[in-house]
Amino acid sequence: MESFHSNLLDWYDGNARKLPWRIAPAESKSGVLPEPYHIWLSEVMLQQTTVAAVKDYFAKFITLWPTVNDLARASLDDVMKAWAGLGYYSRARNLKKCADYVAHELNGQFPETQDGLLKLPGVGPYTSAAISTIAFQNKAPVVDGNIERVVTRYTANATPLPEAKKDCAEFVDAEMPQSRPGDFAQAMMDLGATICTPRNPVCALCPVQTGCKSHQAGTMMSFPVKAPKKTKPHRKGAAFVLQRPDGAIWLRKRPDKGLLAGMSEVPTTDWTARADGNIGAASAPSEADWVSKGTINHVFTHFHLELEVWQAVGQAPDNHGWWADRDKVNSEALPTVMKKVISAAVPEAFKP
Repeated sequence: MESFHSNLLDWYDGNARKLPWRIAPAESKSGVLPEPYHIWLSEVMLQQTTVAAVKDYFAKFITLWPTVNDLARASLDDVMKAWAGLGYYSRARNLKKCADYVAHELNGQFPETQDGLLKLPGVGPYTSAAISTIAFQNKAPVVDGNIERVVTRYTANATPLPEAKKDCAEFVDAEMPQSRPGDFAQAMMDLGATICTPRNPVCALCPVQTGCKSHQAGTMMSFPVKAPKKTKPHRKGAAFVLQRPDGAIWLRKRPDKGLLAGMSEVPTTDWTARADGNIGAASAPSEADWVSKGTINHVFTHFHLELEVWQAVGQAPDNHGWWADRDKVNSEALPTVMKKVISAAVPEAFKP
């Protein structure tokens, strides 16, 4: 077992992914530590999101707000606008809360320990372990989806996830070395992302294949074992894209709590994860010559949504919204589902 971490780190030294929030293995071995703000920001963004999707958002945030103190000085609306399209919007609200807390209560310094990090808004067991280990070189078991896959395959652990998470954490804790724990955690992530992939793992290039039980048995694709997924319900509703004669689009802000809280939207009916909303032009927020623009589909974590899209030119239905210029609507804090709705009604709205 002793060779696992040494073989893994040897491989990582020559094959580490180059990511904008990372430092290279050579720097890490020489004692350089990454910027905690970068590690925290990237880890929050990477929750339930791919590295490819996060890179551009990370670059945008670092350009707009180079430090956690800069982010704390930003308005929540600006943060939500910059986050729009990345999904899981409670992360953005907690990001702002956490930046405020670190800047105002901790003098801009992130806690170094996992226990200290757990006290921050939006920071849970995984994120706290990742920040403490990668940014501060503390030994804490880091287990994400990639690491779960590596460990369950290596140990041929047939316990279904999420129950197997405990076993994975114990394995990582036992194998993580006192020196270079951050590199070990990132090496495990990279191994899962580039070699021990969900489909077609490249076992011939794996630095730890000699001890891998599922490789020896040829059962790699049987792991990890996952509990059966629950069927997602399908919900329906209607969305209404109202324009002024000059093309501006009427937007409003969603409530501060609940799904897509605080984000911008066009008027819609009251659909939720638990109930359908009204459909048809009769459900529109104002009288106008509403024209059907078809339907769009969107998948949320817990349900599928189908929205009718209606478009019309008319006057503001109330005083609870604002007109957004058509050529600037992309700068609004619109979630992906609303971008789909507007694109269906006004295809030119999001063209460069």
